[in-house]
Amino acid sequence: MNSILKITEAYHFAAAKHVGQRRKGVAEEPYVNHLTEVAELAARATAGADIEVIVAAVLHDTVEDTQTTFEEIADRFGDRVAGLVAEVTDDKTLPKAERKRLQIEHAAHASQGAKIIKLADKTSNLRAMAVSPPKGWPPERRAEYLDWSLRVVVGCRGSNAWLEGQFDEAAAALQPPKTARD
Repeated sequence: MNSILKITEAYHFAAAKHVGQRRKGVAEEPYVNHLTEVAELAARATAGADIEVIVAAVLHDTVEDTQTTFEEIADRFGDRVAGLVAEVTDDKTLPKAERKRLQIEHAAHASQGAKIIKLADKTSNLRAMAVSPPKGWPPERRAEYLDWSLRVVVGCRGSNAWLEGQFDEAAAALQPPKTARD
């Protein structure tokens, strides 16, 4: 199957799986907007050369947030795509604090492709938080999310300088302004 067909099939699959889901932000954007941004960041980071990373970026939340299985992804999109999705998928049976700890721990040991997807995901999330923070999240909770994201991305550093720059810009936009006393 050619690259355009693989990517469009992944978008169609993800859109059907995430139908009705919205982002947590006050604007409640369709969830597929996030998947599109993550895939675009991954495509730019790989200069479009790694179609499987781009497809996995589109599908990165399907197992975690829908009734999709890794087997279903492998059957439709291949073992490497399923493996990349598995590398960036949290085990929802674990408590949230444990899932967050494991993301920090696993980032440094992830494959190059998974690191790119993780960086793109965190970049997209921080960008969204800057323009449409989740409902009910006070500044302290947003700061905690930023701190945790920074800790996850430490393990992804060295995978793609351009994408790391995009993440750093998104993180800087959420940093509180410096005061004369800082």
